[in-house]
Amino acid sequence: MLIHDQSRPGRRAGAQAPLAPALVPDDLPERLRRKRRPDLPEVSELQVVRHYTRLSQRNFSIDTHFYPLGSCTMKYNPRACNSLASLPGFLGRHPLAPTSHGQGVMACLYELQEILKEVSGMHAVSLAPAAGAQGEFAGVAMIRAYHRARGDAARREILIPDAAHGTNPASAVMCGYQVKEIPTGNDGDLDIAALRNAVGPRTAGIMLTNPSTLGLFDRNIREIAARVHAVGGLLYYDGANLNAILGKVRPGDMGFDVIHINLHKTFSTPHGGGGPGAGPVGVSERLEPYLPVPLVARDGTDYAWLDETARPDSIGRLTAFGGNMGILLRAFIYARMLGAQGMQRVAEIATLNANYLFKRLTEAGFEPAYGRRRAGHELIITLQREAKELGIGAMDFAKRLLDYGFHAPTTYFPLLVPECLLIEPTESETWEELDGFVAALVKIRTEAREQPDLVKGAPHRMPVRRLDEVGAARHLDLAWTPGAIGCNSST
Repeated sequence: MLIHDQSRPGRRAGAQAPLAPALVPDDLPERLRRKRRPDLPEVSELQVVRHYTRLSQRNFSIDTHFYPLGSCTMKYNPRACNSLASLPGFLGRHPLAPTSHGQGVMACLYELQEILKEVSGMHAVSLAPAAGAQGEFAGVAMIRAYHRARGDAARREILIPDAAHGTNPASAVMCGYQVKEIPTGNDGDLDIAALRNAVGPRTAGIMLTNPSTLGLFDRNIREIAARVHAVGGLLYYDGANLNAILGKVRPGDMGFDVIHINLHKTFSTPHGGGGPGAGPVGVSERLEPYLPVPLVARDGTDYAWLDETARPDSIGRLTAFGGNMGILLRAFIYARMLGAQGMQRVAEIATLNANYLFKRLTEAGFEPAYGRRRAGHELIITLQREAKELGIGAMDFAKRLLDYGFHAPTTYFPLLVPECLLIEPTESETWEELDGFVAALVKIRTEAREQPDLVKGAPHRMPVRRLDEVGAARHLDLAWTPGAIGCNSST
């Protein structure tokens, strides 16, 4: 039931009432002033509490379910990080306060910059980008600034593997580049022959994730770096899968020139819901002048912001003030809790869990997309055999998993694997949880043989049954209008 359907004239939620009536500024133009009150529900405080509590209980989340989204690293957010980032000294600091009143916060941010430099193997780091996609944009913008500063205007192409995240080509195009796709070989590595034919004087750079979205560490990464650098291009590292190599391998040591780091993935800050996020960028020495501002600098025991005045070649500001402070502080606390050895354990256990799932699923008769396992934190199984023989595909399996209490893995991505389930267990999950996930997939396959309509009609135990997702995307309706018929969905 919508909260508007519970509305009755005269009901009030006292705790949510404003302390004073809102005043209309005298200089607000008449055309912008309301002619009638907004259509807000009139409900009691208890109705508000119950309504939103019920909605939260309908959600899948890391706190309630196994959430194995491939290439998204949906892992547990330690409560200690949230508690410490909410200390009064952090929460109470106003962003316009002088730096002399925020030295503690700035010391934490400076140390986080140093930690991310060490983890990534980069020369310098900026914490400014507010999301992974914005970090991508910043990375490509710095590549563009570098080539422009050298007068190298002929470089108009960014090379991107066919297994890349969709934001990679989007970021390249937003920066004015043309995208040239590089295919993946049959072994899951980038096709070196195709790369050799693609690089040249028009190559500005290449965007890579390593391990890739195929769950494989590219064994030719040094050769890829050498070939791109040989023609004057730069290497961009998409940090979405950094969790797999955290503390074990550094992108800078592989030859990358710029990296964005998803703090909401690798460094366990809150993930999903549209934000807030943070996607710091690290760069090699040649790109250091172009980092987005502000940066935190240290002079002896004092800390200060470096802005456009101090860094005239910067690509500029991407966010207000110093970025999403709460997210950055959570990441700093998480990193300090782990330490260097703890970070290595993250990568080791994440990879171990992926290998364990890979082994269990292949033993259960599921078909892996690629037979080899290396430094991969995720795995892909293809259900093309089940789709052909039983008429039950990846989406049917995904919807039925919800009935068994598991959020579905990423489906149909990467696109080059038919009927794909991309599964990432992370280091957060126990083997018992992974065993339950395997058992559920085996059970669903049995149902697909014996009761196919049951699987095709899933989910059966959720507040909302299977939806027309294409229709919903094309005809999205999120507006409530007075007199509309109420519904029983969670919307």
